[in-house]
Amino acid sequence: MECSLSWYHSDFAAPAALRKKLLLLFTMLLLWVYIFYSCSGLCDSVPSLLSQSARQKPAAGSGAGLSELRSRLLLRAQPQAGEAAPGFSAATAPDGLAFRSASRDLLQDGDPAAELTEEESPTAAAAGGHSQKPFDLNLSGYGAKKLPQAIIIGVKKGGTRALLEFLRVHPDIRAVGAEPHFFDRHYDKGMEWYKDLMPKTLDGQITMEKTPSYFVTKEAAARIYAMSKDAKLIVVVRDPVTRAISDYTQTLSKKPDIPSFESLTFKNRTTGLIDTSWSAIQIGIYAKHLENWLQYFPMRQILFVSGERLISDPAGELAKVQDFLGLKRIITDKHFYFNQTKGFPCLKKPEGSSKPHCLGKTKGRTHPNIDPEVVQRLRDFYRPFNMKFYQMTGQNFGWD
Repeated sequence: MECSLSWYHSDFAAPAALRKKLLLLFTMLLLWVYIFYSCSGLCDSVPSLLSQSARQKPAAGSGAGLSELRSRLLLRAQPQAGEAAPGFSAATAPDGLAFRSASRDLLQDGDPAAELTEEESPTAAAAGGHSQKPFDLNLSGYGAKKLPQAIIIGVKKGGTRALLEFLRVHPDIRAVGAEPHFFDRHYDKGMEWYKDLMPKTLDGQITMEKTPSYFVTKEAAARIYAMSKDAKLIVVVRDPVTRAISDYTQTLSKKPDIPSFESLTFKNRTTGLIDTSWSAIQIGIYAKHLENWLQYFPMRQILFVSGERLISDPAGELAKVQDFLGLKRIITDKHFYFNQTKGFPCLKKPEGSSKPHCLGKTKGRTHPNIDPEVVQRLRDFYRPFNMKFYQMTGQNFGWD
């Protein structure tokens, strides 16, 4: 009996131990697979973690969170030899800049009839798309579409395109590339249509658009107020005489057979009566248009950017804009260099790119020679309107 029990134990002990080892190995295998897939899921969720981290940070203006992470990714590459100085400010602007700003269309804006780059294409806007801004961390697939909290409302040929492109360097600004023209042309399409044009934003980021014709559209102020009474408005203004010549230059490039600037300026050249019905002249009466906006928005919600200083000291003007929007001053003079050929500042090139980020070929058109007597008559015409505008804004833009 003892022998039979001993035989029974020795015969079955080995299989039981083997089963135990196999079970242990199988359990370890399952644990290893679980850990592997958990790690893979964690890696895939990094952008989401960034987004959550950003949402836990204070709103725009705190200078923390996602903006700080993304600001570290802003590139500081130096321009090619002979292309620029390391950093750009009023002190480094070459002599004669003021003269060139009067003779060249340095900072032209988008226009319905103008040539559009891919990023300015209305097709892209209609699809709800937006171009990648320079030096941007690609988080375009995250966030939600929102109505804009800030709008560049004017003025045409003042430098709005340059301002928008400079602002898009900031990690907390997301802007649609094309001009939506919602509040002047497409208002009947509804607010949802408008919101769908906007890029997605994370918490703490500002949604922005620019349409320069809003400033001179009488209905635009009331319509924007109806969308948001807290909206922040930015107006880029420029010497109205230079602006009118720039406006004419753009039209001339598309319609070479139009009448001369001099003949369009006057209702009657002999009497010297200015034709204020011509849009190129009418847009520059800034005080008149501002009166309409002040019926709905207090002056503290409107920022006026000098088109001339945007050329001579872009970092200085961008500092004011960032303060106005409640954002950390991330865009500084180290982001700019002066392009001698174009005659205006450009953004330094990002790493891996062979070219800096400058405005397109349609920017920087040479102005035609205008009769000095006509220019002087226009200056006399605009002077009282300019003085009133200075008084209303509390700023002297130095156009006289």
